[in-house]
Amino acid sequence: MSILSDDFIDEVRNIQYKNLAAELLKRLIEGKIKLMARKQLVESKKFSEMLEKALNRYTNQAITNIEIIEELIKMAKDMESSMKRGEDLGLSEDELAFYDALCVNDAAVKIMGDDILKKIAHDLSESIRKNITIDWKLKESVRARMRTEIKKLLRKYGYPPDQQENAVKTVMEQAELLCENESYVIDENYGLAMVAE
Repeated sequence: MSILSDDFIDEVRNIQYKNLAAELLKRLIEGKIKLMARKQLVESKKFSEMLEKALNRYTNQAITNIEIIEELIKMAKDMESSMKRGEDLGLSEDELAFYDALCVNDAAVKIMGDDILKKIAHDLSESIRKNITIDWKLKESVRARMRTEIKKLLRKYGYPPDQQENAVKTVMEQAELLCENESYVIDENYGLAMVAE
């Protein structure tokens, strides 16, 4: 049952023991965050931090059972919206992950705008797919080549130079996460290829 269905939300709100309702929502959101963490580095961190802050306030009795339930329901809805952003932006799941990695810096978003960041995300996805090899995580030379490719793309589109180091680091982390994902498999040329899920 969807965490966002009206019936489920009504059931949770009407549970007599509100602390149990809060615990149920917490566990469901933690599960969604774990699933998100398999492909979306930035978004999973963001929601994990949001959950932790809300739970800390709840634990410290800064908010009531009813308030934490409403916060968790809102968080679940925000997570659902976040997962659908790729369609709205015209980006694949991988491209959205790189787009989010590039958007970590607010200054870069303001300077460059969505259209350019979407182009960079698309090119990053293609470039990383082409440059991934089986041992890329083990060989520093392969990782260095990938960092160079990322830097070239950022320079090509005019990504703010003072923000490039952080962007490269985040994009590399995102690339590692995507490559650990089951959707990448070894192809006949001993490279990695995307497989439709």
